[in-house]
Amino acid sequence: MTSTAIAPDDTRTIVAGREPAPTGRRAWARRGPLLPALAFVIVVTQIPFVITIVISFMNWNAAYPNDVWFGTLENYRSVLTDPLILRAVGVTVVLTVGTVFVSALLGMLIALLLDRKFVGRGVVRTLIIVPFLIVPVAAALVFKHAIFNTSYGLLNGTLTMLFGDDAPQLDIMSTAPLLAIGVVLVWQWTPFMMLIMLAGLQSRPLDVYEAAMMDGAGPWKVFRFVTLPHLRRYIELAVLLGTIYIVQNFDTVFTMTSGGLGTANLPYVIYQEFFVAQDYGVSSAVGVVVVVVSLVVATFALRTASSLLKEES
Repeated sequence: MTSTAIAPDDTRTIVAGREPAPTGRRAWARRGPLLPALAFVIVVTQIPFVITIVISFMNWNAAYPNDVWFGTLENYRSVLTDPLILRAVGVTVVLTVGTVFVSALLGMLIALLLDRKFVGRGVVRTLIIVPFLIVPVAAALVFKHAIFNTSYGLLNGTLTMLFGDDAPQLDIMSTAPLLAIGVVLVWQWTPFMMLIMLAGLQSRPLDVYEAAMMDGAGPWKVFRFVTLPHLRRYIELAVLLGTIYIVQNFDTVFTMTSGGLGTANLPYVIYQEFFVAQDYGVSSAVGVVVVVVSLVVATFALRTASSLLKEES
């Protein structure tokens, strides 16, 4: 019988079936190659954000270059009391909640359809995700001019073709501009929701479904008590990630309405305050508020993703 001697100065804990954690030089040897990437991320993201926070406490307007000073809360007071900014907050909330809800609902319905086997399913899946790959400005221009235009748009052209010359002519860009923007965002983000939920459907345990069907459960009960609880984490992840991106949407609003007719959201207000009014302090304060809200949502998204990965493992 042989025995293995362990040096007294070896402080590493030996765990059966697990490699000891690297310490000292070995740990730095593994982390060293990551340091340039970490430094790059800090320089590109964190330093500009810190500078933005500093500017948000400054009274700095390009129209008054000699009246610049630090240490004011007036910018954040303006964010919380200015009617235009508060209206932009309301527009951002309505646009984000409406777009995310409709996109998630349509994405789940399409995912349920694409989870079934049929001829050409691969082609249909590829076509479904195309809207998500289109540049937002290009999508907004197509909807604004080729679909919603009152003179030559596809929408009114279809109504005329179906109901003749007496068909009502819709002017969505003037009467319901926020709805028009929401339609474009839903068209673009539904494929994103669908992809996440389709991944959830394809990871479900089939033996549970077979047992439910053998017990006499109908399609609705199977969906309500088996499919929907399994998709809950995927739905939460899709909704939270969609919220993070849609709350920062600027391209569609700028391209379709230029913030007019009550469609200015927070990103567009930042653009107005910085480039039009040239009030760097207020624009930075609005930007900080948007980032903080996005970080809160991102925290929930990361926790959801983490719990989802733990469940899968």
